[in-house]
Amino acid sequence: MEYVNPIKKIEKIQAMKKVLRQSSLRDLLLFVIGINTGIKVHDLLYLTVKDVWDGSQTREFLYLKDEKNGEVKAYYLNSKVREVLRDYLASNELQPDDFLFKSKKNNHPITRQQAYRIINHAAKEVGIQEKIGTHTLRKTFGYHAYRKGVAISILKNIFNQHSTAETLKYIGIDKNEQKLIKVDVNL
Repeated sequence: MEYVNPIKKIEKIQAMKKVLRQSSLRDLLLFVIGINTGIKVHDLLYLTVKDVWDGSQTREFLYLKDEKNGEVKAYYLNSKVREVLRDYLASNELQPDDFLFKSKKNNHPITRQQAYRIINHAAKEVGIQEKIGTHTLRKTFGYHAYRKGVAISILKNIFNQHSTAETLKYIGIDKNEQKLIKVDVNL
């Protein structure tokens, strides 16, 4: 597997959202959920409508069982995810058991290869030169979560990694890089 990078510049993320919105709300939702939750692309592709929608509103948390250890993990669906999700569900007639990222050809989810093409095409459209792939979504989530002060131990747990060094490398952080931390309780 080839190493891919996180998208570090917020402007590039916003530009990709714009490109994806113009092409498909489904594709935008894939990107937005991926970069806001850190869920593995395989798990993303097999989400159903009922995983994220209770019939009247979006769920606050998405619960997924980890295949390796059987542990159920909760993933917060923030306002950015909920906004795109509402738009997507309002513009499509999906049933609770339908895959969220349903293929246009059949009732199956889009393939991992299709997800790669979607993400890669949008990245190229906005001028991203780095290597981009499906892991870019998770890495982007991790990079920005770390930059906003989420403890590396929490990210290590989310990514099921064994060492801090492994997690820092995965999310594209140079461990020798100076990181200014804002401790602002803003009371």
